[in-house]
Amino acid sequence: MKITLHVQLFVTLILTSLAVFAQQNGVVRGTVLTSDGNPAPYVSVVLTGTGQGAVTNTGGEYKISNVKPGNYILKATAVGANSETQSVAVKLGETVTANFNITYNSAQLQEVNIKAGHTNKFAVKKTDASAKMPLRNLENPQNISIISGDLLAEQQLFRVEDALKNAPGVHKMWDAVGRAGIGGPIFSQRGFITNIKARNGISGNVASSIDAVNIERIEVIKGPSATLFGNTITSYGGLINRVMKTPYDSLGGRIDYSTGSFGLNRISADVNTPLNADKSVLVRVNSAYTTQHSFRDAGFSKSFAFAPSLSYKVNDKLNFNLDAEIFSGKANDFMGVFFYGNTVANLGTDRIDEINIDYDKAFINNSLYNKSENINLFGAMNYQINNDWKLQTNVSVTNSSSEGRTPYLMLVPNALLGIATPGADNLARMVWSPNGSDHAIEIQPLLQGDFKIGGMRNRLTVGLDYFKYKSNISYERFINVFGGQQTPDFFDLVPATGPAPNYNDFNEDKVSTLYGTKPLLNYEPNSNTNTYSAFMFDALNITDKLIALAGIRIDRFFNRGIYNATTDITSDNYAQTAFSPKFGLIYQVVKDQVSVFGNYQNGFTNKTGVDYEGKSFKPEEANQLEGGVKLDAFGGKLSGTFSYYNIKVKDIVRPYAQIPNQNIQDGTQLSKGFEAEIVANPINGLNIIAGYAYNDSKYEKIDADGASGGLNGLRPETSGPTHLSNLYISYRIPFGLAEGLGISFGGNYASKNYLVNSVAAGKIYAPAYIVINSSIFYDLKKFRITFSANNIGNEKYWTGYSTFNSQAPRNFIVGAGLKF
Repeated sequence: MKITLHVQLFVTLILTSLAVFAQQNGVVRGTVLTSDGNPAPYVSVVLTGTGQGAVTNTGGEYKISNVKPGNYILKATAVGANSETQSVAVKLGETVTANFNITYNSAQLQEVNIKAGHTNKFAVKKTDASAKMPLRNLENPQNISIISGDLLAEQQLFRVEDALKNAPGVHKMWDAVGRAGIGGPIFSQRGFITNIKARNGISGNVASSIDAVNIERIEVIKGPSATLFGNTITSYGGLINRVMKTPYDSLGGRIDYSTGSFGLNRISADVNTPLNADKSVLVRVNSAYTTQHSFRDAGFSKSFAFAPSLSYKVNDKLNFNLDAEIFSGKANDFMGVFFYGNTVANLGTDRIDEINIDYDKAFINNSLYNKSENINLFGAMNYQINNDWKLQTNVSVTNSSSEGRTPYLMLVPNALLGIATPGADNLARMVWSPNGSDHAIEIQPLLQGDFKIGGMRNRLTVGLDYFKYKSNISYERFINVFGGQQTPDFFDLVPATGPAPNYNDFNEDKVSTLYGTKPLLNYEPNSNTNTYSAFMFDALNITDKLIALAGIRIDRFFNRGIYNATTDITSDNYAQTAFSPKFGLIYQVVKDQVSVFGNYQNGFTNKTGVDYEGKSFKPEEANQLEGGVKLDAFGGKLSGTFSYYNIKVKDIVRPYAQIPNQNIQDGTQLSKGFEAEIVANPINGLNIIAGYAYNDSKYEKIDADGASGGLNGLRPETSGPTHLSNLYISYRIPFGLAEGLGISFGGNYASKNYLVNSVAAGKIYAPAYIVINSSIFYDLKKFRITFSANNIGNEKYWTGYSTFNSQAPRNFIVGAGLKF
């Protein structure tokens, strides 16, 4: 017993002495990033001539302890990359921060990691763009799902909206329709409608289907996030941020061709090269052309994407990045809407799949289509002031336009046609012409610091934000009389199933004739707004395991009003001020492996008008409380996030029961739920992505004695399914004669989704569905070939909100790519 006690005391004494000795020397730490801004794991960082060094973790971070005071050369090396060096001066008891950017991109890094056996390739550990500061996922007290470009390539996903099936809790409600301003795809997230409006953390709206040819990764940021991003590109459910590919300093790229069901043909290219000998000017061009028919008897899409980017490194402290997106296309397809002012009871069922509609008919003619164009320009200046401070200025200019026809189909209850049999056996064909354009500019300077105060590390971001938006869009419709009432857009009636003698009458020539002979109705929801904001956000390391994050945004919004050229009057102009705070705590229970976190987050929406007392409305607000656990365990082979959230929306404008046609601003809505995501690499070559989301949303106080259709206590139509899950399992043979051969399997489940849900109108829903996909691929250094089968079970399913949209049945894609 005495010997054991003496040994324990001796060991304790030695360890204490070593700890004291280490504290008297210095520490060198930092982060190593790739040229496209991603963390670089497994990079060797050494102090030359000393034998001291470290290897970066999966977040690209390293730490060298017990460094004697003095001047050193620090060297970062990695397989397939040029070595980088810098001088450091170490002082007694101090920590020196030295960050590196190594000169291969994340695509090359992926090849290095695969060969080294590090193959959790779908787990992205850094959240810089989402946090507007250098934070690893384990340090960020917010739930963020990240979809890597590698996953898009492996699944043969060509559109951003299709890639989002891999994010827990995100459900597509509308396909893109190509209207200027708001024509992009629409999703539900945490019970609220969400659009894809962010690009590299600032404005980047695309008002059509969004090609993924220039995507490095997609960040799905959960919950109200106005503190860092404002309210123009966020919703209460969160935001979807596209992170772009950037140039790197060697010649390389790939060319891909894909063909498949419904006449799919797509060719794409990604080409990168330096433009000068010292590689200070780099250029990268991504481009794609895609054509495909609908699975129905009519409907099509044609799109072209061209996305060049250029980087210029002036010196070690200053660099510029410039890039553009040019998306153009034309398309049409089926979209169904419910008859205005009618009840679901007249349909004879509360399930959309039980209404007798031919699933494979479009009920339109291909001469009716919409043309859209997006031209977006982006620029960034980065200036490293010193080791602790850097200045970044981002500029975004986005433009979208559309012209042509957008056809719709309205479901007409038999009762309106004098037919006694319950149901809806006819569709009213209708059309409008959304012509015009919208323009936005955002300028955002950021000052970012990484420094210590009182021995505690601070990562601080201070930013200013100017956002200007202007739209000039006209939705032109002709007026018809149907059922004894004046109704917009009706062209004719067509049977929803069976023979239809007038089926081909719905074409451009006949619609143009009606536009020339019938009265027209113009709807012009134009906008002219300016927003001036300032925000500050700090991540404070209280200890090396405990981080507190806090921030606030001050937002001044000016609505310049709508100008009427006929009356020479501008109306609806107003100004509002909003404050958006944010707070979070995250504690690493097991250092660099397990974190627990909690956050409070805020979002807001500007509101115009006055209440029943003549008082101007204030911004509507959403406040979220969330808590959960994050994992990055087993050497990075298991990553995951599990969280519970509660979002309360207040100050909703609603009808005031006491005075007809007046409003009061005291409405509330509640959305709460649970989300789980796992990204794993249990054995070499095997990768798994699994997610589940549960959402419980309801209007708490939105009615005035039924004046809003009886919504109190009901789930909003915009909330999407209550339950969502996603799974993807991929295995790639990592060695031997069959190296590169792989197979994948996965799919999505969604519970029933209310398309209409109110006391006044009734309830109708799209039933639950399961879609299963699989692929076989052969992926080598110089080429890749993939065969994909989607919706293997040939599931017929619907999505929508206040609309009904049938989705594609079983289909196949064959793709081949050459890498150089």
